[in-house]
Formats: sequence, C-alpha cells, structure tokens
Amino acid sequence: VGIAVKNDDGEFILLNGNQTGSLLINYMLSAWEDQGKLTGNEYIVSTIVTTPLIIDIAKAKNVDFYETLTGFKWIGAIMTKLQGQKTFIAGGEESYGYLVGDLVRDKDAVISCAFIAEMTAYYKDKGSSLYQAMLDMYQKYGFYKEKLVSITKKGKTGAEEIKAMMERFRTNTPLRLGGSKVATLKDYELGKETDVVSGTSKKLDYPKSDVLQFITEDGCIISARPSGTEPKIKFYCSVKTDLKSKADFAAKSREQDEKIDKIMSDLTA
Repeated sequence: VGIAVKNDDGEFILLNGNQTGSLLINYMLSAWEDQGKLTGNEYIVSTIVTTPLIIDIAKAKNVDFYETLTGFKWIGAIMTKLQGQKTFIAGGEESYGYLVGDLVRDKDAVISCAFIAEMTAYYKDKGSSLYQAMLDMYQKYGFYKEKLVSITKKGKTGAEEIKAMMERFRTNTPLRLGGSKVATLKDYELGKETDVVSGTSKKLDYPKSDVLQFITEDGCIISARPSGTEPKIKFYCSVKTDLKSKADFAAKSREQDEKIDKIMSDLTA
C-alpha cells in the first residue's frame, strides 16, 4: 500500500513503508487504548528490518510485540502459534505490506486501505492530517529515518564478493559506524547475539537466515542481507534522533540522511 500526503507547503510527498506502517500501528493502538480494549493480552508483529519505531509505540502502550524474519509468512506463523491465546491487533513490514485483524495470514491491501482511509478521516476531523500526525508521532517517540541501500554484484565473482563481504563483517565487525560505537552484533545465520565490547554472546531464537545486524550505542540499526533472488546485498539502515519541534523536521531529516551516508561509507570502505 503506497500513500502520498501533503506537507506543510501543500506539496504531495510519498510516505515510505516504515512511515505508513508506524502511523497505522500508532492509530490502531491509540484507538484500542481510547476504547479501553487494551487488556494486556494483545500484540503486534513486525520484522527485524522494519523500523524500531513500531516497537517503541507498542512498549509505550504496554502492548506485546514480536519480531520475525523478513517475509509475511513469518508474521502469519506467529499469528497461528498464538491463535486462541492472545489477540492480534496489527502487523506489517517495511516493504509496504500490512495486516489489521486476524482474518487472513498474509499482507492485505484491501483491509489496510480501509483502515488508512479511516485514519485519514480521523485526523482530518481533528483538524490535523497524516503528515502532522507523523510529526506528532516523531515528537512523542523519536524521529526514526530508514533507508534501503542495495549494492549489485553481477556474475559468479559478484556472488563470491557478497559472500566475502558477509564473512568479513562476521569476523572483523566494525567498531564504529557513522561516528557511533557499535554495541551489538546479531548474526541470524549463527543464531548468536554478541556484545561487541565484552565479547559475551547469547542465543538468538530465530530460524537460520543469512542476516547480520549492527546496533550502535545511540540506537542506529543496520541490517545486511544478501538477496535470495538477485545478485545484490541489501543494507537496511535505521537511524534515530529527537524531534523537539516540528519546525526542526527538515533540518533533522537532512542530518539523518548524512548519518546514513556516513554509515554506508564505513561499511563499504
């Protein structure tokens, strides 16, 4: 589901999958909260490469959350596992796929469009807009910005380069990315989470997948994942800062872009 909203200058801008997903989750949890329907037995689901903003929203409202590997089949698996035990409210992933309610076990554009339309009408009745609601959300929970960077390596040598790149990340983990210290390395292939400073590790309870995540001390999360269908490696970059005033949004957004560029420069150096 893709949507465009008007910014403060009256210009249409496209929201990315993380922004739409965060708005939808925030709207749904707030609606359930306002109606007194949150009993402590509800949950949401997102994937490990989706914005952490969704998790922060769930934590603030005392709603359980689950993270899965990339792909809605994993979200559906969680729903099936918890069927009859807990109440699923909504879920989604960064690639514009969302689900509200447990009628199906896959991303559902029809029901998502219906709730996005309802959400839009709700904010309009309050004299606001989806754009203003997004800024309010950033002010309350933190301004997260994400970017997907894909690097293509063609041919047999390209596949070998990607494999070597992942191996280098595993054996020679970067100590700093974008000027921030790397605190944690999550290796979903080995099923291990390592504290980079102390060297201690613990088990990751996920199915095996060739994904690495670098988490910095200031909350940035960078996921490296070779494509299973194309000769490329994908980097999912998520950076966070505070947004104290809506007037600062444009400047903060540029700072976040610069941070992501620095992170990618460090990773590909």
